[in-house]
Amino acid sequence: MLEIRLHGRGGQGAVTSAELVAIAAINKGNFAQAFPSFGPERRGAPVVAFCRVDDKKINIRAKVYHPDVVIVLDPGLLTLIDPTEGMNENGILILNTKKAPGDIAALAGKSVRVVTVDANTIALEELGRPIVNTTMLGAFIRATGLIDIEDIREPLMERFGSKLGSRNMKALERAYNEVFIKE
Repeated sequence: MLEIRLHGRGGQGAVTSAELVAIAAINKGNFAQAFPSFGPERRGAPVVAFCRVDDKKINIRAKVYHPDVVIVLDPGLLTLIDPTEGMNENGILILNTKKAPGDIAALAGKSVRVVTVDANTIALEELGRPIVNTTMLGAFIRATGLIDIEDIREPLMERFGSKLGSRNMKALERAYNEVFIKE
């Protein structure tokens, strides 16, 4: 089973990202679940979302405590959280930052593969707003190979409609192509 934890702020789309990955995985024939963890937070407050994907039924109903993949949508959260907390060895840490993976490796402090993408710039250029959830999905797809870009297209278009969906797909594809992966 692949377990994913997403860190973002309210309004950035961490919950939507988890749901899109789950839908794409289910459409591909896997079992999946996605859910958020937040209280009465408002827009801008830290939010955590989770996703699990497996080729057999998932019976776990708890938060993801030992993720294989951690996605951080807002680089400002790095001063508030330890994104590698509980991460499995050899996990994948995907960060929205202008920094190269080698500049982040010391932060990780564990044996994790660091992946970076300047999602803010891509989102601003493609969407006109720094909402990076679909952009970060491009980095996730490239780093994990769990699903393909084509697997996410239908769920994304259904979620956002044709006009906004097309712009989000363009942002996703750019991130897929512009991601930096430190092996």
